[in-house]
Amino acid sequence: MATKNPKQEAVDSNYEAFKRLLPAIIGVHANQYALMRNGDVVEYFDTAKDAFSAGSKIFEDGLFSVQKVTDSISDLGYYSHAMPNWCTQQ
Repeated sequence: MATKNPKQEAVDSNYEAFKRLLPAIIGVHANQYALMRNGDVVEYFDTAKDAFSAGSKIFEDGLFSVQKVTDSISDLGYYSHAMPNWCTQQ
């Protein structure tokens, strides 16, 4: 049986935690982006780009995810499963 890589495991774990946290945070942080690590929200940002940039700087191992705080839950994965160009530019 194939095992998931550590980044995908972190993304999956954060996503499950996010779904549980959503009812408690939607009222205060709607339409913001949650930077998540180990199933906890580290910080909220106004843009996905800012959240991803902060996560990349803070967590050099890449074990974090970004999730939009919205009523319609969508799995952004490591970041939407397709990294935009700005995510990989230095």
